[in-house]
Amino acid sequence: MLTSLRLKPKTERRLKSGHLWVYSNEVDTAQTPLKNITAGEQVVIEAASGKPLGVAVMNPDQLICGRLISRSPSQLLDASLIVHRLQVALSSRELWYPHQCYRWVYGDSDGLPGLVIDRFGDVAVIQISSVAMEMLRDDIIDAVHKVASPATIVLKNDGKLRAVEGLDEYVDIVHGQLEDDCAPLIENDTRFMAPVIHGQKTGWFYDHRENRAQLNRLVKGKRVLDVFSYVGGWGVQAANHGASEVHCVDASAQALDWVEENAALNGVEDKLHCWEGDAFAALKQLRDNGERFDIVVVDPPAFIPRRKDVKAGEQAYKRINQIAMRLLNKDGMIVAGSCSMHLADDRLPDILRVLGRELDREVLIQHVGSQGADHPVQPAIPETRYLKAVFARVLPTR
Repeated sequence: MLTSLRLKPKTERRLKSGHLWVYSNEVDTAQTPLKNITAGEQVVIEAASGKPLGVAVMNPDQLICGRLISRSPSQLLDASLIVHRLQVALSSRELWYPHQCYRWVYGDSDGLPGLVIDRFGDVAVIQISSVAMEMLRDDIIDAVHKVASPATIVLKNDGKLRAVEGLDEYVDIVHGQLEDDCAPLIENDTRFMAPVIHGQKTGWFYDHRENRAQLNRLVKGKRVLDVFSYVGGWGVQAANHGASEVHCVDASAQALDWVEENAALNGVEDKLHCWEGDAFAALKQLRDNGERFDIVVVDPPAFIPRRKDVKAGEQAYKRINQIAMRLLNKDGMIVAGSCSMHLADDRLPDILRVLGRELDREVLIQHVGSQGADHPVQPAIPETRYLKAVFARVLPTR
């Protein structure tokens, strides 16, 4: 029988409205002490009245101490439910993407909090970031086998969230093998090798797929700059879709090697030029060299990792986009991206507006994008919608 955890009066309203998280300050610890709960344990969450609200997986040491996995007080997260949730998630992705290249599982949105799975055809990369999911690791691997039968399964458990949960970091190929530690994928008719062992996160960022598709419509004959290029998700696709010339900037020499390899896969290596170095310094150097571009893509890592970093992070977004805007031809376009969930939706367009006024330019926003369908948004949890991409034309003042 599961332990019950009682909430304080009225705090159940958020859960009843569709939210899935239980905060530690909402728990009636006088009746049901959190100290009696162990990390990874599954408990029944009760309203102050005693009415069951569902089952949650717990980590009592965190502010978000519980995450609902079911609205039924008798439904445990077990091997059978994991298989079912993987099947449901898979069917929704296959509605959208034909090449079996997608984020298969996106945590809370797919009813599996603390779990991410990216699929690269016959390769599945699993990333576990919670104690509860780590305890179910073998069941997750078995479920992936049952549902998709991939040739290779990788555990890429080296993310920052594991340290927060007190988990060790490790990377392990638990089934099959990988050639050169990379997995092949196709995105927007462009071929890539994703460095799933040594690369960032799972090796690839599927979330910007739709935004890159938008860019691909605009690049024919254009000179493009891809800042924070990583393995060339934006830049190689731009070259493959008709850009006349693409320059990729990244601080990692290894990442730029991967850019060149991915360009060669698509026969566009002659169009690609790589710049290694800090993005801020590299862009200043390009400006001093008199370089100008028709389109500049700025897709940095999260400048606002925590809520307390909002002010400093917004300044960083302003600085990098200001330098980028100065590199545009007089009728150029900037694509400003952000993966910071703590950056409000209206802030990036407003930052571009302010920069336009400071640089005496006319900024016209033509498209605002977010994450793709394989990163579904749980509407009660704003944090599940984190990605922004603002396409803005930058013109001389009229």
